[in-house]
Amino acid sequence: MVWQGNHSKLYIGGRWETPATDETIAVISPYTEEAVAHVPAASRADVDRAVAVAREAFDHGPWPRTPLTDRLEALRRLGETLADRHEEMAGLISAEMGTPISLSRTMQTTGARLLLDSFVELAPRYEWSTVRRSGTGNALVTREPVGVVAAVVPWNAPLLVTLLKLAPALLAGCTVVLKPSPEAPLNAYLFADMLHGTGLPEGVVSVLPAHREVSEYLVTHPGVDKVSFTGSTAAGRRIAALCGQDLRRVTLELGGKSAALVLDDADLDVVVESVRTLSIRNNGQACSNKTRIVVSRARRAELLDRVTEMIRGLDVGDPADPSTHVGPVVSARQRAAVEGYLEIGRNEGAQVLVGGGRPAGLDRGWFVEPTVFTDVEPSMRIAREEIFGPVLSVITVDGEDEAVAVANDSDYGLNGSVFTADPEHGLAVARRIRTGTVEINGHGVGFHAPIGGFKSSGIGREAGLEGFDAYVELKSYGLPAGLADALS
Repeated sequence: MVWQGNHSKLYIGGRWETPATDETIAVISPYTEEAVAHVPAASRADVDRAVAVAREAFDHGPWPRTPLTDRLEALRRLGETLADRHEEMAGLISAEMGTPISLSRTMQTTGARLLLDSFVELAPRYEWSTVRRSGTGNALVTREPVGVVAAVVPWNAPLLVTLLKLAPALLAGCTVVLKPSPEAPLNAYLFADMLHGTGLPEGVVSVLPAHREVSEYLVTHPGVDKVSFTGSTAAGRRIAALCGQDLRRVTLELGGKSAALVLDDADLDVVVESVRTLSIRNNGQACSNKTRIVVSRARRAELLDRVTEMIRGLDVGDPADPSTHVGPVVSARQRAAVEGYLEIGRNEGAQVLVGGGRPAGLDRGWFVEPTVFTDVEPSMRIAREEIFGPVLSVITVDGEDEAVAVANDSDYGLNGSVFTADPEHGLAVARRIRTGTVEINGHGVGFHAPIGGFKSSGIGREAGLEGFDAYVELKSYGLPAGLADALS
């Protein structure tokens, strides 16, 4: 099958099925502004079918009762297929949502495969069951699969987030209905094809591209036990409210407005490289990007000079070109939103240091110039709201205490950085920042660590051993002493 093209089927329970309606989703290239594919738009009837087969597979099928060793082997086969079809997947993601191909080959695909490998490595270490003894009783405490999972993934890192959810859910013994974004569903079609060779039983995984109304129907479906959502904070609040009505389990990984604190002894070479790779990454469309740069007056001028030079040296253009650093944002609507924030920043009194418009010479594609605002006050909307485009705000402070206060003065708490020549002191500063992750001098935490957010950045954690917690229920069995001895 050619994955960059029109599709007429939905992947329901391991089979390519005819959808219930003729409604389709047009997948528009953010570079050419032309349709690269059409896929079916799942309807409520399609959701009913997918949930029904997932329910049957969980309640009566073999997968939840399959030994962990066999589930691990299925996911190892998936990892091998991901490696074999790496280039195909990278090109597809670049085509449908505009990630520069160099980043699609690393973050979007290699990163996703390494994440899968980490879950396979960690699963045998997870405490699936244990015997606990006390003077008041003996218990077998187990972590059992939560049930049917609705996994709702965004367009900006579609394969990576799919595996953040699907890998631990499947290893726990759950069944999954995967709902990819309408902006980027093609990678999910290719991924569904990859699942065929893994040996998953019928009903275990379905893939349903859908618009908002049908997505809401999925997350409120009585046959769904758990919702795992990654996306905007506004959408997360809506899903939390919907799930709360039925006490449905929910995990939310939401937005961010992360701060990079540049201490006075920081190496600006390290800072500028980190800004290049971790602040405008994925065309500015990553929730963990550090979009607030907090610097003292003593280092401000030098940092601004260096950042300006770096930004002006970035190649903006065709995402399929390996030399491109920044591609288009995902849609015309997203570009309009980003441009709206450019206007808001100017009206609030911030100054455009570099960028601030559309790149010259690019007459098609939803491009926005990489932009840096200075003279930004923490109260400004551009410093408080997630823009989700290649736009940075530089905030000037008078010392570390004020820098920490600025970092914490946010509705979000997802990520952050501290830059310093003294990593131990940097860790001490990082401990004062209320976010789920803080990177010292740009060092990432790796896939064995949990990720997620404080405050409006979400509920729950993904990745690491803790990533399994979202897909299990704790259950305790009272045991006679002899059976406790036998199971110990």
